[in-house]
Amino acid sequence: MSEDRAAEFGETDGLAVVRLNRPALTRQVKEELLAAVRQAGESTTARAVLFLGTDKAFCVGQDLTEHARIQQEEPDQALSTVREHYNRIVLALEGIQVPLVVGIGGACVGAGLGFALAGDVRVAARRAKFGTAFTGIGLASDSALAYRLVRSLGQARAMELMLLATVFGADRAQELGLVTEVVDDGDWEARAREVAAQLASGPTSAFVAAKREVRSAASGEADLPELLEEEAELQNQLGTTADHVGAVKSFLNKEKPAFTGR
Repeated sequence: MSEDRAAEFGETDGLAVVRLNRPALTRQVKEELLAAVRQAGESTTARAVLFLGTDKAFCVGQDLTEHARIQQEEPDQALSTVREHYNRIVLALEGIQVPLVVGIGGACVGAGLGFALAGDVRVAARRAKFGTAFTGIGLASDSALAYRLVRSLGQARAMELMLLATVFGADRAQELGLVTEVVDDGDWEARAREVAAQLASGPTSAFVAAKREVRSAASGEADLPELLEEEAELQNQLGTTADHVGAVKSFLNKEKPAFTGR
């Protein structure tokens, strides 16, 4: 991968990697990020996706210098970016069916926090800082940040973080459940890759089904009988996969299963 691009996509051995090289989101950065995330979601060979920023920052949200220029030159277009870019990026992240691991090396605020919370597993450097940021510049949130916070923390804690816009560290983020694991500053990317590679070598169909079940349960739209029926249907499908059949044989033979994603 090359830092000449603002955002880029690559894939090796079933692991798709989206890297954001520039943490402040200009129009160019958002367009390249959307393209990279869509490539990851559309890959037919990726068994997991890793979303990385840089050592300095994961993502700090909108580039305010560009925003101020657009406010002066094209005031009617100043916030069209929410529908044109942010919403599309969030939906592309949500559309990734395989496990999505996020590696956070530094600042993760505003829209960046919304993007990070779209992941299934988040690994952060101890130096990383988090915050909602929006009310500090006179805006409410975008990038599904309120949606993610309410589902992760509940209404009261989400309201606190949104209104006070307090910046907090990685250890606090882990206490809140917003970060899965906190590691030494020099180890965040290696550890995020390790976790993503582990998931990429696992039972892919089972992971996809597990994400579907969790999302269905979290939505609150289905009642218990509907959720039970979904579980039964998914288990029927998974029961015929090579990964399940092979894992049962490995268990009986007291061997470690080797998953192929099929």
